[in-house]
Amino acid sequence: MLPYIKMLRQPFSFRPLQIELSSVILVYAGLAVVTFHDQICGDEIEITVDGEPFVACNECAFPVCRPCYEYERREGNQACPQCKTRYKRIKGSPRVEGDEEEDDIDDLDNEFDYDALDPQQVAEAMLTARLNTGRGSGMPTHSELDSSPPSSQIPLLTYGEEGSEISPDHHALIVPPFMGHGNRVHPMPSDPSVPLQPRPMVPKKDIAVYGYGSVAWKDRMEEWKKRQNDKLQVVKHEGGDDGGNFDGEQLDDADLPMMDEGRQPLSRKLPIRSSKINPYRMIIILRLAVLGLFFHYRLQHPVRDAYGLWLTSVICEIWFAVSWILDQFPKWYPIERETYLDRLSLRYEKEGKPSELASVDVFVSTVDPMKEPPLITANTVLSILAVDYPVDKVACYVSDDGAAMLTFEALSETSEFARKWVPFCKKYNIEPRAPEWYFSQKIDYLKNKVHPAFVRERRAMKRDYEEFKVRINGLVATAQKVPEDGWTMQDGTPWPGNNVRDHPGMIQVFLGHSGVRDVEGNELPRLVYVSREKRPGFEHHKKAGAMNALIRVSAVLSNAPYLLNVDCDHYINNSKALREAMCFMMDPTSGKKVCYVQFPQRFDGIDRHDRYSNRNVVFFDINMKGLDGIQGPIYVGTGCVFRRQALYGNDAPKTKKPPGKTCNCLPKWCCCCCFSRKNKKTKQKKEKTKKSKQREASKQIHALENIEDGVSEPNSQKSPETLEMKLEKKFGQSPVFVASTLLENGGVPRNASPASLLREAIQVISCGYEDKTEWGKEVGWIYGSVTEDILTGFKMHCHGWRSVYCIPKRPAFKGSAPINLSDRLNQVLRWALGSVEIFLSRHCPIWYGYGGGLKWLERFSYINSVVYPWTSIPLLVYCTLPAICLLTGKFIVPEISNYASLVFMALFISIAVTGILEMQWGGVGIDDWWRNEQFWVIGGVSSHLFALFQGLLKVLAGVNTSFTVTSKAADDGEFSELYQFKWTSLLIPPTTLLVINVIGVIVGISDAINNGYDSWGPLFGRLFFAFWVIIHLYPFLKGLLGKQDKMPTIIVVWSILLASILTLLWVRINPFVSRDGPVLEVCGLNCDN
Repeated sequence: MLPYIKMLRQPFSFRPLQIELSSVILVYAGLAVVTFHDQICGDEIEITVDGEPFVACNECAFPVCRPCYEYERREGNQACPQCKTRYKRIKGSPRVEGDEEEDDIDDLDNEFDYDALDPQQVAEAMLTARLNTGRGSGMPTHSELDSSPPSSQIPLLTYGEEGSEISPDHHALIVPPFMGHGNRVHPMPSDPSVPLQPRPMVPKKDIAVYGYGSVAWKDRMEEWKKRQNDKLQVVKHEGGDDGGNFDGEQLDDADLPMMDEGRQPLSRKLPIRSSKINPYRMIIILRLAVLGLFFHYRLQHPVRDAYGLWLTSVICEIWFAVSWILDQFPKWYPIERETYLDRLSLRYEKEGKPSELASVDVFVSTVDPMKEPPLITANTVLSILAVDYPVDKVACYVSDDGAAMLTFEALSETSEFARKWVPFCKKYNIEPRAPEWYFSQKIDYLKNKVHPAFVRERRAMKRDYEEFKVRINGLVATAQKVPEDGWTMQDGTPWPGNNVRDHPGMIQVFLGHSGVRDVEGNELPRLVYVSREKRPGFEHHKKAGAMNALIRVSAVLSNAPYLLNVDCDHYINNSKALREAMCFMMDPTSGKKVCYVQFPQRFDGIDRHDRYSNRNVVFFDINMKGLDGIQGPIYVGTGCVFRRQALYGNDAPKTKKPPGKTCNCLPKWCCCCCFSRKNKKTKQKKEKTKKSKQREASKQIHALENIEDGVSEPNSQKSPETLEMKLEKKFGQSPVFVASTLLENGGVPRNASPASLLREAIQVISCGYEDKTEWGKEVGWIYGSVTEDILTGFKMHCHGWRSVYCIPKRPAFKGSAPINLSDRLNQVLRWALGSVEIFLSRHCPIWYGYGGGLKWLERFSYINSVVYPWTSIPLLVYCTLPAICLLTGKFIVPEISNYASLVFMALFISIAVTGILEMQWGGVGIDDWWRNEQFWVIGGVSSHLFALFQGLLKVLAGVNTSFTVTSKAADDGEFSELYQFKWTSLLIPPTTLLVINVIGVIVGISDAINNGYDSWGPLFGRLFFAFWVIIHLYPFLKGLLGKQDKMPTIIVVWSILLASILTLLWVRINPFVSRDGPVLEVCGLNCDN
């Protein structure tokens, strides 16, 4: 469609204008007047009082007469037929729906905003200044940006829609700000001495281009249509109308036709079937009602002779009810998701053309190679390098926070073995691509692969891997004894990381540079070793600080728009995991607001019964699905693909709300309508004033705290140096890194030398780089808790982002988990400690993040995630009450009436039915659900309790405490770690609870036997209470006993203590003697005779 050209004035020109339009050209001396016709109805377009043609759309100036404009606004879709932009209300036109939101708003007010610098220009100029002239002012002035020739700037990654074959004289021109007058567009002077700014006219809306066309417009339109046809080289989808948007928000885009497979959504939501979810919701409401009746009865019927026990139990039950509400309601909208990998390939991987998939930087973190075996880390790295993704789009960064030469040498060996392993994986499409787990699979590897070449190469590859393992294990054996002078490298120089707490930053690129290819001559993904600088006196923030260092290094070296972080023991089990994530991230209709895609954690090497709920399937298959239906799952620390811009602390892109309804049923003088209309206008004026105060902040700086600090000085007084200072205050003193943050689509300078980029990368991992910046506060992984994952995801959700939970049919990642009791409790201790730290910080979700984009049910989930350690106190007390009741003969409930019996039964039934329905729609087995319930009690009375006191001492008193674990025994064989017993102080509370409840049961039964039939009725309630505690602690008891053929020494000690207590109680109670003394009866014998 030809653009609409407004009236053109050509002073001092006597040549007729050659314009290919359905128009009548009248030529006068010095003035060319053009009349235009509507492209819809053919009528002539009227001339306004200003002498200019009527313009309906300020975006593309599509020629429409005023009657068609009015009809389209009143009866049509209220949008321009060409660019699909919503028509704005022109003065004199009647109001329609949505006009209230546009009152007092002029889309041309900021057309030539001096401060609205193009991020591409800013980044380009900063990189030029940094890499070509060294350190200095990396931010040029606005005039420098406009006057610098294109050839002097470093080419960056752009969207590449400029047509190189179009001659410069055919480009459209933009009127400079000093020549603009309102919305008029004039031709540029023909004087060649006046510099002109060319701009290619691409099929993309630009508010600075107002329909001034060129003679090559038709040719470019044909070329654009040809490119579109090339993009649509796909077959039609057979399925029909599957929806793929997240919140019902779908962007209108005329360039994205949805009639073929390649333009269909890349994913879709699969709501839980109504036959499963509706009964579940009804039971939740019913359980709330029963809970209300239960508390009404409990409060109305106190136990007078045991008032302390009754009051304590009621307080604990109220806490449990609140905790249940926080946990239950975030599961109100559970959903599942489905991805379409074939559509992703059709859209972004066209035959004969380079792949258009986005680049991904993968982060692997490790600290101590003695605790995290190098062979496990090597398998994780190999699975990343062999992932099913374009090799030039993947970069793997390994963070060695222990600066261990063992890790460095192991990565060197891994890079050599990868030259054989990667082509083998891709040639035969094997799964998984971690060799340790691939070769240990107990399957018939010849199934469906009977080609002799595969059998031959697999055997050869297995031999190579065995040799690789021998070399790695040899390095581990050598590293056991450290030389007195420390390690030295092959050239004789000392290893820089000999002092773990005082060493410089180190970066080594093993793969990805020129000359290093696999055995078949193909390119390999980039592999980079990173060890950040550490000096005494600096706070390094453990894992969160290491991850932030990787963000900066990767931004300088590769700057992929997406990041994947995995622990060193979590390998990629599904080679298409990155593609699964890209189905959400790169979906043009729904991926703009996704900050991260979280995958569930799956584990290898866990026993079949999962005694201590290591798989945690209730959380990953029930709770996380529920959160995905609200605002997305929480971040769990590994197996997560991030959007880099979200980690920079930016707000989520705002979604334009649909126009509100306008009341047409009442006249304008109606007070109701007038009042509402005035309120809307007042609100819009306030918002406009607020936005104008905030305009000085860069569009890339969206932290909530910065938005609240508006500056009222006029925009005209701003300078690019102010923007540079703000960016450096936020990101640090590296112009190269700061420039990379402005590139939303990623990319690095093509002509920058690797040496210069490595020097800059070394600078950004220095220990003092983060001083006086927002790293760890608003940018990157957030500091302040050992569970930095929860805090980081919470901050993103507060900025309005949403996350996605992806569960592929084949698990995307697998890892290892501690399966013995002591290690499992210490793992839970660390998680609970992080939650306590967040609860006592300013980032506590109870009072932080209001006014942002966090939804209420999502907030409930975050509150529950930081409050649950506090449940350990009422849980410990409540588990002690059964033993106290049995020993004292009292009970927390009075004699139960028929009404109370019904209420109690209804409560227990609702709890059971809720769990059954959750297992049904979550796909969780009853064994997993019951193990989760058992470990909730075990962890609550041990790890959560210790974490609570440890967190209080750390935050309030500044005292750091730790609980050491000492290995006492070990067994050989499969799952030998399960039977490994390690004594720790965490075992004391649950052991004590178990002992006193067993004693209470013995005492209660002895007392009932002694007192007769009448005492058995009240005893049943107390015994049920005690057995509830003992059954939940049963896995803990098995963990203490270990294997049946061996008895740990600590158990012998506890047995002696238990026997002593029972003996003393036996003497004190004497169950064979009545409490009223011995009963004397006449035996009937005459003893006097």
